[in-house]
Amino acid sequence: MAEEVRAVRGFEGAGGFPGTAGFRGAAGFPGTWGGRALEGLRGYGLIAAMWIRSTMAYRASFVLSTVGNAAITLLDFVAIFLMFSHVDALGGFTLPEIALLYGASSASLGLADLLLGTTERIGLRIRDGSLDTMLVRPVPVLAQVAADRFALRRLGRVVQGLGVMAWGVAVLDVQWTLAKALLLPVMVVAGAAIFGAVMVAGAAFQFVAGDAAEVQNSFTYGGNTMLQYPPTVFAKDLLRGVTFLVPLAFVNWLPALYVLGRPDPLGLPGWLAFMSPVVAFVVFVPASLAWRAGLRMYRSTGS
Repeated sequence: MAEEVRAVRGFEGAGGFPGTAGFRGAAGFPGTWGGRALEGLRGYGLIAAMWIRSTMAYRASFVLSTVGNAAITLLDFVAIFLMFSHVDALGGFTLPEIALLYGASSASLGLADLLLGTTERIGLRIRDGSLDTMLVRPVPVLAQVAADRFALRRLGRVVQGLGVMAWGVAVLDVQWTLAKALLLPVMVVAGAAIFGAVMVAGAAFQFVAGDAAEVQNSFTYGGNTMLQYPPTVFAKDLLRGVTFLVPLAFVNWLPALYVLGRPDPLGLPGWLAFMSPVVAFVVFVPASLAWRAGLRMYRSTGS
């Protein structure tokens, strides 16, 4: 089996699978990164659509699971809301300001989890050998792993986060400008890309460490919990780590501080609030390279 997997991988690198030449030719860049990216998006869409059709066969179950997913995640904000029944501010931040932080972070993680959340299962596929079947299909492996068991019910977290964020924005006393208004959707989308890059990097790490899904979750779900609270309640060493090492601060802290007109605890310049898309790209490049390196290292489970 291991020899067959290596042979398939070599065949893919040499020129692709039969049946994909037409698509790559249509892209105009056969074998290039752009052609592979388009091929991956197409394959992802087809697989996700298949799972969505399967989900919609039981519409009542889908609605109940989506509402339940949103309600469960909302309990985190309920805890914060109850906390403010005893205090007026947390770290100098009011409840609507924390609602902005919470909503942006929760919506970003929810979007990343919806699109790439199943990458955490790669360790299981490596152990049981089911990854081998993905290597012989004419679709990039990452697209297959990410779209596998696409769970539309996870949309509940996104809607819930956006709802809390909208409430916070509605009651905030902020001098709105065009830049601040445009920064809100950019913050959510770029934050999702940053979380997604962390998920891909964590999946790549599982090629080396085996079952390391909890390590990945500590940076995604654990990071999301941290970002729901204002940066002023954390030590500066931690703030430096989540700004310069694992740049989760660009998910919501830095953009939200600009929107709220608050200074950064580390004294960073305000223009960094607009760098979230750039940071997302910078983080995603090494994550994708790590994924490709991990996939090249894979030698199957044997037979």
